[in-house]
Amino acid sequence: MSIPTTHPFTFDPTYGMRLEELLAIEPPEEPGGFDAFWRARYQKALTVDPQPVLSRSELTHPDWHVLDLVYLSTEAFRIGGWLLLPRGGQVRRGIVVGHGYGGRDRPDFDMPVKETALIFPCCRGLSLSGHPPISENPSWHVLHDIDKKDSYIIGGCVEDIWLAVSTLAALYPWLSGHVGYSGISFGGGVGAMAIAYDPRIDRGHLALPSFGHQPLRLTLPSVGSAQGVQEYQAEHGNVLETLRFFDAATAARRIRVPMLTAVALFDPSVAPPCQFAVANSIPKFNEIFILDAGHFDYPGSAEQEAVLRDKVGQFFRVP
Repeated sequence: MSIPTTHPFTFDPTYGMRLEELLAIEPPEEPGGFDAFWRARYQKALTVDPQPVLSRSELTHPDWHVLDLVYLSTEAFRIGGWLLLPRGGQVRRGIVVGHGYGGRDRPDFDMPVKETALIFPCCRGLSLSGHPPISENPSWHVLHDIDKKDSYIIGGCVEDIWLAVSTLAALYPWLSGHVGYSGISFGGGVGAMAIAYDPRIDRGHLALPSFGHQPLRLTLPSVGSAQGVQEYQAEHGNVLETLRFFDAATAARRIRVPMLTAVALFDPSVAPPCQFAVANSIPKFNEIFILDAGHFDYPGSAEQEAVLRDKVGQFFRVP
């Protein structure tokens, strides 16, 4: 292990916790009506016709056909992104690929998969799905309508993932039962909520998942979106009423498909206890991959990422 010992933060991004303590963290007490809340949202999302529009992208790559993509999500929200199709072989699997809270400006061309259609959606308010007055700054985006459970932005982002699955189903109906999800950080947390209620997703990879154990997330010093929520809570004091319904660890208890979850021992942006709360909550078929650090460069990071990348390739290998 090479957990960073020098860093610029005013707090300890390990929070003084060792691996055995992190592996013992359980999800928080869940609010009544959690399942009803999400099932209703999912059923509503299924009624939306995504009406995908594809066009040739200015981006090119030797291994992939690159297409610009626009589809409709709930509330007729226009979601922008990309579709990658393999230049060689058939399309036998689909994967929706989420992004971190920085959004994304291009697809990940190095996804270690073959014979797979990849959709890279930009969740509402971010990157190609920018939509003023929604802020693209993570510290503000995460607060958008946080005082209104039914219209909180994170719920809409989960629906954007479901509509990406619907888009794959519309374009390639033969992929039914072979659609996966892969997401990091913001995309990991949103992905846990999406996978928990969408039986069309047959496996998932979550890396450094955010939004886990919201009561803990409010108390552990962090940078980025978590800090924004903590500052809002300090001023308003009522944020947990909404956040308990958007807890990736609570959602993860419902996941019933094979999962590969990568979590870090040191992370200033997504506190490790919150990441582990998500990983520990997945009931079965879950491999937990331990990184020394997340959201931070450290010695040995390239080697660990290479091992994880190989695992991701095996995990999503076409049967």
